[in-house]
Amino acid sequence: MRHGPIPGAHGRVRPLTLLGDHPLHAPCEEVTDFGPELAVLVEDLFATMYAAQGVGLAANQSGVPLRVFVYDCPDDDEVRHVGHVVNPTLVETDGIVLRGPEGCLSLPGLEAGTERYDHAVVEGYTVKGEPISVHGTGFFARCLQHEYDHVEGRIYADRLSGWRHRRLMRQVSRASWHR
Repeated sequence: MRHGPIPGAHGRVRPLTLLGDHPLHAPCEEVTDFGPELAVLVEDLFATMYAAQGVGLAANQSGVPLRVFVYDCPDDDEVRHVGHVVNPTLVETDGIVLRGPEGCLSLPGLEAGTERYDHAVVEGYTVKGEPISVHGTGFFARCLQHEYDHVEGRIYADRLSGWRHRRLMRQVSRASWHR
């Protein structure tokens, strides 16, 4: 039984920005107003993430260049983590570096083997301005690092090199959504 509201239940689905759109490639701005507009943005991000069947979404993926992301992501033990982080800072990555398949709602239908640490800690704030610290392991650690990259103006393709990067860029050029 769920206690409390379902994230995104009152949000509206926003259009997603795609690879090549400016907001994905510029560092996002710090949130300074923790008012009702921020709460609406977080609700909209959850609604958009669920509609696109993702496990995480940063604000710039919906065209809003603010340092905010949401997630609903399992770790490797199938423990579900649901939340959001405003003004995130990646304060720790450690453990084993694993290469695993990684996709992105801004590169729909594509994925590539991307290296990430299997432990990550992100600190930031809730929509109400309360400090939070989010610890992730396994797949959830990958999600936290992926979403943090977005608010820094990076995408997972930026972490690829050599044949992996060339192959992904060929797939992008053939994708129906590519402009």
